[in-house]
Amino acid sequence: MNDLLPEDSAAWQYLEATIADVVQRYAYREIRFPVLEQTDLFKRSIGEVTDIVEKEMYTFDDRNDVSLTLRPEGTASCVRACEQHGMLYNQVQRLWYMGPMFRYEKPQKGRLRQFHQVGVETFGMDGPDVDAELLILSARLWEQLGIGNAVTLQLNTLGRSEDRARFKTDLVAYLNERKDQLDEDSQRRLDSNPLRILDSKSASTQALLDGAPTLLDYVDEESLLHFEQLKSILDTAGIKYDINPRLVRGLDYYGKTVFEWVTDRLGAQGTVCAGGRYDGLVEQLGGRPTPAVGFAMGIERLVLLLQELDVIPDSVTQVVDAYFISDGDVTTQALIQAEHIRKHIPWLRLQMHCGGGKFKRQMKKAVDSGATLALVLNEAGAKAGELTLKYLREEKDQQTLPLPAMIDLLQAAISE
Repeated sequence: MNDLLPEDSAAWQYLEATIADVVQRYAYREIRFPVLEQTDLFKRSIGEVTDIVEKEMYTFDDRNDVSLTLRPEGTASCVRACEQHGMLYNQVQRLWYMGPMFRYEKPQKGRLRQFHQVGVETFGMDGPDVDAELLILSARLWEQLGIGNAVTLQLNTLGRSEDRARFKTDLVAYLNERKDQLDEDSQRRLDSNPLRILDSKSASTQALLDGAPTLLDYVDEESLLHFEQLKSILDTAGIKYDINPRLVRGLDYYGKTVFEWVTDRLGAQGTVCAGGRYDGLVEQLGGRPTPAVGFAMGIERLVLLLQELDVIPDSVTQVVDAYFISDGDVTTQALIQAEHIRKHIPWLRLQMHCGGGKFKRQMKKAVDSGATLALVLNEAGAKAGELTLKYLREEKDQQTLPLPAMIDLLQAAISE
């Protein structure tokens, strides 16, 4: 569980603000829910034989002996909140959320025990058009972040639960005959969660799967039609994708459409966004049948990708635009003038020098701050109502102007 230090927070703020801007342009509304839920919520939704429930959840009993769990993902909590507050039956919802999740996993680059996700969830729409909207929305986000060329969309359909049950039976039979050729993790999953073997990272296991039954051969006609219609919309919208018949999700509630946005720029941890349909989850958690589809993306991995591709704008990492220096016994006047400037130029990042010190030392602080401009108020300027502007990164003459004229100059120099 890592600290987020100031030198990294600017990239996070940029990413979070960009995500919020994009999802709100699609008229998605933010929802917030607690980080603690009753443990049964995740057992019923995720599945008791999944790795998350069996090995990764932070679970404990509170003082009333109620079993609570730090949320390992957001979809179940979102469904619980919507159902509890009467937001689902005969209604359409487009929602998004952002916040920390918790899983006891082996820490590695881009994967932490406290990690952060953005989730986008829709309820009440059963057609492929909303599946497509989510994929188009995410593609627009990649474009706005400047990473569109570094991510690839993978698609699959899981069909109905009955289809997967038939496929699972045949897959297990095929793999049981070759159990000694499976990697150790896949051997364990063969009894508990065999579909996860399909996305094994073992090259030998993947080679063994080349002769295994294929899920698409078991999917019902309705699911296949839904999938074909989705692909047709994406083709028309110009969204490129690869069909991955071995793509499954690690959560039991998915059915029909599943997808992942993956990248080869981060090594083994290549998935930056994943999701799909979970039409049965609301009913599974006690609500009325409600179609639903959504996705989640990991903030840590996306920040790593932005840094790897060097696409974070310089203006994001620049903390200070202008540095205000008071030279002489004018500290109070300088503070008042700085507030006046902030009032008239609200987007200006203006840092006030505090603590006194010699003028030369203050100028060094101004340069070290990364600011492009320094504002200087000395005793003569305070009496005359004037302020001096010094250019720290350009060979330009300094200017001394009355405060109103200086505000006009700063507005032109520092654009919003």
